[in-house]
Amino acid sequence: MSPRMQIVLVFLMCRAYFPKYMKTNSKQLGSAEIMSTAEGRQYHIGLAPGEVAPFILMCGDPARAEKVARLFDEAKAPIAHREYVTVTGKYKGVPVSIMATGMGPDNTEIAVVELSQVVKNPTFIRIGTSGANKENISNGDLVVSSGAVRLENTSTYFVHEGFPAVASHEAVLALLESVKRTGAKFHLGLTASMPGFYGAQSRTTPFFKPRFKDLPGELATMNVSNNEMEGSSLFTLAAMAGFRAGMVCGIIAERHKNRFISPEGLAKVEMDCIKCGLGAVEVLAKMDKARGSEPYWTPGMLLKA
Repeated sequence: MSPRMQIVLVFLMCRAYFPKYMKTNSKQLGSAEIMSTAEGRQYHIGLAPGEVAPFILMCGDPARAEKVARLFDEAKAPIAHREYVTVTGKYKGVPVSIMATGMGPDNTEIAVVELSQVVKNPTFIRIGTSGANKENISNGDLVVSSGAVRLENTSTYFVHEGFPAVASHEAVLALLESVKRTGAKFHLGLTASMPGFYGAQSRTTPFFKPRFKDLPGELATMNVSNNEMEGSSLFTLAAMAGFRAGMVCGIIAERHKNRFISPEGLAKVEMDCIKCGLGAVEVLAKMDKARGSEPYWTPGMLLKA
Protein backbone atom coordinates (compact mmCIF):
# COMPACT_ATOMS: atom_id res chain seq x y z
CA MET A 1 0.00 0.00 0.00
CA SER A 2 1.37 3.43 -0.93
CA PRO A 3 2.03 6.06 1.77
CA ARG A 4 -0.84 8.19 0.46
CA MET A 5 -3.27 5.28 0.66
CA GLN A 6 -2.07 4.64 4.23
CA ILE A 7 -2.85 8.28 5.06
CA VAL A 8 -6.36 8.03 3.64
CA LEU A 9 -7.03 4.73 5.42
CA VAL A 10 -5.88 5.98 8.83
CA PHE A 11 -7.89 9.19 8.50
CA LEU A 12 -11.01 7.23 7.59
CA MET A 13 -10.51 4.90 10.53
CA CYS A 14 -9.91 7.83 12.88
CA ARG A 15 -13.15 9.45 11.82
CA ALA A 16 -15.13 6.21 11.97
CA TYR A 17 -13.98 5.06 15.40
CA PHE A 18 -11.35 7.39 16.73
CA PRO A 19 -10.43 5.90 20.16
CA LYS A 20 -9.61 2.47 18.75
CA TYR A 21 -6.86 3.86 16.54
CA MET A 22 -5.26 6.39 18.86
CA LYS A 23 -1.56 6.26 19.60
CA THR A 24 -1.45 5.75 23.35
CA ASN A 25 1.09 6.79 25.94
CA SER A 26 1.41 3.57 27.91
CA LYS A 27 4.81 4.41 29.38
CA GLN A 28 5.32 6.25 32.66
CA LEU A 29 5.24 10.04 32.52
CA GLY A 30 8.17 11.68 34.25
CA SER A 31 6.49 14.84 35.50
CA ALA A 32 3.12 16.42 36.17
CA GLU A 33 4.48 19.70 34.74
CA ILE A 34 6.02 18.53 31.46
CA MET A 35 3.72 15.73 30.34
CA SER A 36 6.05 13.43 28.42
CA THR A 37 7.64 10.02 28.61
CA ALA A 38 11.36 9.39 29.08
CA GLU A 39 11.88 9.41 25.30
CA GLY A 40 9.99 12.71 25.01
CA ARG A 41 6.63 11.50 23.67
CA GLN A 42 4.05 14.12 24.54
CA TYR A 43 0.95 13.23 26.54
CA HIS A 44 -1.75 14.89 24.44
CA ILE A 45 -0.40 15.08 20.90
CA GLY A 46 1.29 11.66 21.03
CA LEU A 47 4.47 12.84 19.27
CA ALA A 48 8.14 12.35 20.08
CA PRO A 49 11.31 14.11 18.87
CA GLY A 50 12.06 13.29 15.24
CA GLU A 51 8.39 12.89 14.27
CA VAL A 52 7.68 16.55 13.47
CA ALA A 53 9.20 18.89 10.88
CA PRO A 54 10.32 22.46 11.72
CA PHE A 55 7.56 23.85 9.46
CA ILE A 56 4.16 23.01 10.93
CA LEU A 57 0.82 23.75 9.32
CA MET A 58 -2.11 23.73 11.75
CA CYS A 59 -5.83 23.35 11.16
CA GLY A 60 -8.82 22.31 13.21
CA ASP A 61 -10.41 19.62 11.07
CA PRO A 62 -8.70 16.22 10.55
CA ALA A 63 -10.37 16.04 7.13
CA ARG A 64 -8.55 19.23 6.10
CA ALA A 65 -5.27 17.80 7.36
CA GLU A 66 -5.89 14.79 5.14
CA LYS A 67 -6.31 17.09 2.12
CA VAL A 68 -3.03 18.83 2.96
CA ALA A 69 -1.15 15.55 3.29
CA ARG A 70 -2.38 14.44 -0.13
CA LEU A 71 -0.43 17.35 -1.63
CA PHE A 72 2.86 16.32 -0.02
CA ASP A 73 5.55 14.91 -2.29
CA GLU A 74 6.06 12.15 0.25
CA ALA A 75 4.48 11.44 3.62
CA LYS A 76 4.83 9.19 6.62
CA ALA A 77 1.86 7.42 8.16
CA PRO A 78 -0.38 9.66 10.31
CA ILE A 79 0.04 9.71 14.07
CA ALA A 80 -3.31 10.11 15.83
CA HIS A 81 -3.78 10.67 19.56
CA ARG A 82 -6.97 12.06 21.06
CA GLU A 83 -8.21 14.74 18.62
CA TYR A 84 -4.68 15.50 17.38
CA VAL A 85 -3.77 14.01 13.99
CA THR A 86 -0.32 14.71 12.51
CA VAL A 87 1.31 13.82 9.20
CA THR A 88 4.95 14.64 8.45
CA GLY A 89 6.43 14.63 4.97
CA LYS A 90 7.93 16.91 2.35
CA TYR A 91 6.48 19.59 0.08
CA LYS A 92 8.68 20.67 -2.83
CA GLY A 93 11.63 19.26 -0.98
CA VAL A 94 10.90 21.11 2.28
CA PRO A 95 10.21 19.01 5.42
CA VAL A 96 6.75 19.93 6.71
CA SER A 97 4.09 18.61 9.09
CA ILE A 98 0.35 19.14 9.15
CA MET A 99 -1.47 18.85 12.48
CA ALA A 100 -5.21 18.85 13.06
CA THR A 101 -5.69 20.30 16.54
CA GLY A 102 -9.44 20.37 16.92
CA MET A 103 -11.18 23.64 17.70
CA GLY A 104 -10.46 26.41 20.17
CA PRO A 105 -7.66 28.33 21.87
CA ASP A 106 -7.17 25.68 24.56
CA ASN A 107 -6.50 22.94 22.01
CA THR A 108 -4.06 25.30 20.27
CA GLU A 109 -2.28 25.99 23.55
CA ILE A 110 -1.70 22.29 24.16
CA ALA A 111 -0.47 21.77 20.61
CA VAL A 112 2.02 24.67 20.67
CA VAL A 113 3.39 23.86 24.12
CA GLU A 114 3.88 20.17 23.39
CA LEU A 115 5.19 20.68 19.85
CA SER A 116 7.82 23.02 21.27
CA GLN A 117 9.11 20.08 23.33
CA VAL A 118 9.73 17.85 20.31
CA VAL A 119 10.95 20.18 17.54
CA LYS A 120 13.59 22.91 17.73
CA ASN A 121 12.58 26.45 16.71
CA PRO A 122 9.32 25.59 14.93
CA THR A 123 7.47 27.79 12.45
CA PHE A 124 3.67 27.62 12.73
CA ILE A 125 1.25 28.48 9.91
CA ARG A 126 -2.44 28.16 10.72
CA ILE A 127 -4.76 27.46 7.75
CA GLY A 128 -8.27 28.00 9.04
CA THR A 129 -11.79 29.11 8.27
CA SER A 130 -13.48 32.21 9.61
CA GLY A 131 -16.37 34.64 9.39
CA ALA A 132 -16.08 38.11 7.87
CA ASN A 133 -17.00 41.26 9.79
CA LYS A 134 -16.34 43.91 7.15
CA GLU A 135 -18.67 44.47 4.20
CA ASN A 136 -15.82 44.47 1.66
CA ILE A 137 -14.86 40.89 2.59
CA SER A 138 -16.93 38.14 0.96
CA ASN A 139 -17.35 34.40 1.14
CA GLY A 140 -14.51 32.73 -0.74
CA ASP A 141 -11.95 35.43 0.08
CA LEU A 142 -8.78 34.76 2.06
CA VAL A 143 -7.56 36.86 4.99
CA VAL A 144 -3.90 36.95 5.97
CA SER A 145 -3.72 38.03 9.61
CA SER A 146 -1.27 40.70 10.72
CA GLY A 147 -2.32 40.14 14.31
CA ALA A 148 -5.24 39.06 16.48
CA VAL A 149 -7.56 40.63 19.05
CA ARG A 150 -7.28 38.48 22.16
CA LEU A 151 -10.93 37.88 23.06
CA GLU A 152 -10.12 34.36 24.25
CA ASN A 153 -8.69 34.03 27.77
CA THR A 154 -6.37 31.03 27.37
CA SER A 155 -3.47 33.35 26.58
CA THR A 156 -4.09 35.50 29.68
CA TYR A 157 -2.77 32.66 31.81
CA PHE A 158 0.63 33.33 30.24
CA VAL A 159 0.73 37.06 29.57
CA HIS A 160 -0.79 40.39 30.60
CA GLU A 161 -4.13 41.32 29.03
CA GLY A 162 -2.39 44.10 27.08
CA PHE A 163 0.16 41.76 25.48
CA PRO A 164 -0.13 42.03 21.67
CA ALA A 165 -0.89 38.93 19.64
CA VAL A 166 1.10 39.68 16.50
CA ALA A 167 2.11 37.48 13.60
CA SER A 168 5.74 37.11 12.59
CA HIS A 169 6.64 39.62 9.89
CA GLU A 170 8.40 36.87 7.93
CA ALA A 171 5.33 34.63 8.04
CA VAL A 172 3.07 37.51 6.96
CA LEU A 173 5.32 38.36 4.02
CA ALA A 174 5.54 34.71 2.98
CA LEU A 175 1.76 34.30 3.15
CA LEU A 176 1.20 37.47 1.11
CA GLU A 177 3.61 36.25 -1.55
CA SER A 178 1.97 32.84 -1.58
CA VAL A 179 -1.64 34.01 -1.59
CA LYS A 180 -1.10 36.02 -4.78
CA ARG A 181 -0.18 32.78 -6.52
CA THR A 182 -3.53 31.17 -5.63
CA GLY A 183 -5.42 33.71 -7.70
CA ALA A 184 -7.93 34.13 -4.87
CA LYS A 185 -9.18 37.50 -3.68
CA PHE A 186 -7.39 38.27 -0.42
CA HIS A 187 -7.07 40.82 2.36
CA LEU A 188 -4.48 41.68 5.00
CA GLY A 189 -5.94 42.61 8.34
CA LEU A 190 -6.58 42.04 12.01
CA THR A 191 -8.43 38.94 13.18
CA ALA A 192 -10.47 38.52 16.35
CA SER A 193 -10.02 35.22 18.21
CA MET A 194 -13.06 34.17 20.23
CA PRO A 195 -13.31 31.61 23.07
CA GLY A 196 -16.32 29.90 21.45
CA PHE A 197 -18.49 29.66 18.35
CA TYR A 198 -22.06 30.55 19.31
CA GLY A 199 -22.49 33.01 22.17
CA ALA A 200 -18.91 34.21 21.92
CA GLN A 201 -19.59 35.25 18.32
CA SER A 202 -23.06 36.71 18.92
CA ARG A 203 -24.97 33.86 17.31
CA THR A 204 -28.60 33.55 18.41
CA THR A 205 -30.11 30.06 18.65
CA PRO A 206 -33.57 28.92 19.85
CA PHE A 207 -32.55 28.19 23.45
CA PHE A 208 -29.45 30.34 23.85
CA LYS A 209 -29.28 34.12 23.47
CA PRO A 210 -25.89 35.85 23.38
CA ARG A 211 -25.00 38.40 26.03
CA PHE A 212 -23.35 40.64 23.42
CA LYS A 213 -25.76 41.13 20.52
CA ASP A 214 -23.44 42.27 17.72
CA LEU A 215 -19.77 41.59 18.30
CA PRO A 216 -19.07 41.23 14.54
CA GLY A 217 -20.55 44.69 13.94
CA GLU A 218 -18.59 46.24 16.80
CA LEU A 219 -15.38 44.64 15.56
CA ALA A 220 -16.03 45.90 12.04
CA THR A 221 -16.04 49.49 13.38
CA MET A 222 -12.57 48.74 14.78
CA ASN A 223 -11.39 47.59 11.33
CA VAL A 224 -11.15 43.95 12.44
CA SER A 225 -11.52 41.81 9.35
CA ASN A 226 -12.64 38.40 10.56
CA ASN A 227 -13.35 36.10 13.50
CA GLU A 228 -12.06 32.64 14.40
CA MET A 229 -11.01 30.82 17.59
CA GLU A 230 -7.32 29.94 17.54
CA GLY A 231 -5.10 32.69 16.15
CA SER A 232 -4.42 34.85 19.19
CA SER A 233 -3.49 31.85 21.32
CA LEU A 234 -1.04 30.76 18.61
CA PHE A 235 0.44 34.24 18.08
CA THR A 236 0.82 34.95 21.79
CA LEU A 237 2.59 31.70 22.63
CA ALA A 238 4.81 31.90 19.56
CA ALA A 239 5.82 35.46 20.43
CA MET A 240 6.63 34.43 24.01
CA ALA A 241 8.94 31.68 22.80
CA GLY A 242 10.45 33.59 19.89
CA PHE A 243 8.91 31.30 17.25
CA ARG A 244 7.52 32.38 13.89
CA ALA A 245 3.76 32.13 13.43
CA GLY A 246 1.34 33.21 10.75
CA MET A 247 -2.25 32.58 9.76
CA VAL A 248 -4.42 32.60 6.66
CA CYS A 249 -8.15 31.93 6.87
CA GLY A 250 -10.79 31.30 4.26
CA ILE A 251 -14.01 33.25 4.65
CA ILE A 252 -17.03 30.95 4.86
CA ALA A 253 -19.57 33.23 6.55
CA GLU A 254 -20.52 36.85 5.87
CA ARG A 255 -21.70 37.92 9.31
CA HIS A 256 -22.89 41.33 8.11
CA LYS A 257 -25.25 39.63 5.63
CA ASN A 258 -25.98 36.47 7.68
CA ARG A 259 -24.93 34.39 4.68
CA PHE A 260 -22.98 31.13 4.72
CA ILE A 261 -20.86 29.92 1.82
CA SER A 262 -22.10 27.32 -0.68
CA PRO A 263 -20.72 23.76 -0.58
CA GLU A 264 -18.87 24.39 -3.84
CA GLY A 265 -17.47 27.64 -2.52
CA LEU A 266 -16.38 25.96 0.70
CA ALA A 267 -14.40 23.32 -1.17
CA LYS A 268 -12.66 25.97 -3.28
CA VAL A 269 -11.76 28.37 -0.48
CA GLU A 270 -10.51 25.52 1.67
CA MET A 271 -8.15 24.39 -1.10
CA ASP A 272 -7.06 27.99 -1.77
CA CYS A 273 -6.20 28.30 1.92
CA ILE A 274 -4.28 25.01 1.91
CA LYS A 275 -2.28 26.01 -1.16
CA CYS A 276 -1.52 29.38 0.40
CA GLY A 277 -0.18 27.74 3.55
CA LEU A 278 1.95 25.25 1.68
CA GLY A 279 3.23 27.98 -0.62
CA ALA A 280 4.20 30.07 2.39
CA VAL A 281 6.32 27.20 3.70
CA GLU A 282 8.12 27.10 0.36
CA VAL A 283 8.70 30.88 0.46
CA LEU A 284 9.91 30.82 4.07
CA ALA A 285 12.41 28.09 3.26
CA LYS A 286 13.82 30.29 0.49
CA MET A 287 13.88 33.31 2.80
CA ASP A 288 15.81 31.29 5.39
CA LYS A 289 18.34 30.29 2.77
CA ALA A 290 18.75 33.89 1.58
CA ARG A 291 19.30 35.36 5.03
CA GLY A 292 22.03 32.88 5.93
CA SER A 293 23.40 33.69 9.39
CA GLU A 294 21.39 36.91 9.72
CA PRO A 295 18.73 36.76 12.46
CA TYR A 296 15.92 38.27 10.35
CA TRP A 297 14.97 38.39 6.70
CA THR A 298 14.82 41.90 5.23
CA PRO A 299 13.85 43.15 1.72
CA GLY A 300 17.47 44.10 1.03
CA MET A 301 18.29 40.41 0.86
CA LEU A 302 16.39 40.27 -2.44
CA LEU A 303 19.27 42.22 -3.98
CA LYS A 304 21.71 39.52 -2.89
CA ALA A 305 19.59 36.58 -4.08
